Amino acid sequence: MPRSRCVRSRLPPTAVDEFELIRRHFVRDSAAGDVVLGIGDDGAVLRPPPGKELVAVIDTLVETVHFTQGFDAADLGFRAVAVNLSDIAAMGAEPRWMTLALTLSRADDDWLAGFAQGLRDAADPYAARLVGGDTTRGETIVVTVHVTGFVDAGSAILRSGARVGDTVYVSGTIGDAAAGLTLVQNAAAGVGPASGFRPSRGGETAAYLVSRFRRPTARIRLGRALAGVASAAIDLSDGFHGDLGKLLEASGVGAAIDIGRLPLSPALIDGFGIEQARRFALSGGDDYELCFTAPEMSATEIAGVPVTAVGRITGTPGIVLTENGKTVPYEDRGYVHFR
Repeated sequence: MPRSRCVRSRLPPTAVDEFELIRRHFVRDSAAGDVVLGIGDDGAVLRPPPGKELVAVIDTLVETVHFTQGFDAADLGFRAVAVNLSDIAAMGAEPRWMTLALTLSRADDDWLAGFAQGLRDAADPYAARLVGGDTTRGETIVVTVHVTGFVDAGSAILRSGARVGDTVYVSGTIGDAAAGLTLVQNAAAGVGPASGFRPSRGGETAAYLVSRFRRPTARIRLGRALAGVASAAIDLSDGFHGDLGKLLEASGVGAAIDIGRLPLSPALIDGFGIEQARRFALSGGDDYELCFTAPEMSATEIAGVPVTAVGRITGTPGIVLTENGKTVPYEDRGYVHFR
């Protein structure tokens, strides 16, 4: 998970019991052929399509670890779903059902309304439905979302399929969200803009970078288009360098990466300059773009998403970074909890 360390937020108290919270904010008509029984019983009863395999993912966002004081409730709801959809995308799957475990320090009706709307904003474009969950009271806010999707039998994209000679690709741009998180953390701490932040476009640059952290885009359509094309894939949650390393380890291969080809947004370069932008891209995390390997292809866009070739799979374990043909020393494992 991302590496943010944040100030605790609190919710105003409201006397609302667990079942009323669920009924008011999370129960929606889930009638569909694949949902036999949704929210309201001990468990959901679901009917997967014939010929499909299920893909199940889960992620947790913890107050003081993953979001800051004053973090918008709708953005938190959106983000909690989007980070899971990104895992679904990396496996070439289609999301279908969600469950939610929500721990609150206080219950506030307006906050919950915003949070529930954010969940739907992230899930509705992909017809992913909330079919169950749990709400509890605790000392901190903890949001856990579990998403189940499906793929054609035998077609899931794994981390372990990269082959020597494959090209390494990255979708979209990377580093934006880490820069946005830095701006969010500094604002929450009241210390002003991040060190080195000198944008020529001022608020416009900051707003773009912060939006990339608050509401990441899950590359579901790209992931589905990569089924049968990509040999391996992973979503970039903990930094390009660290996450690529996980893919390489699973595949038993290495990679040579040209840092001059890393896809960086104009906003990131405008705000922080090229060198800091590359550091954000390599180790920042939170982008939820896809890194995948495939035989070399001429396409620069797949399913409407830009893709950039940044290197090649090799037979030597580890990652070698180069710039202008010269090796660039670098070491980063990405974010690791409990380290």
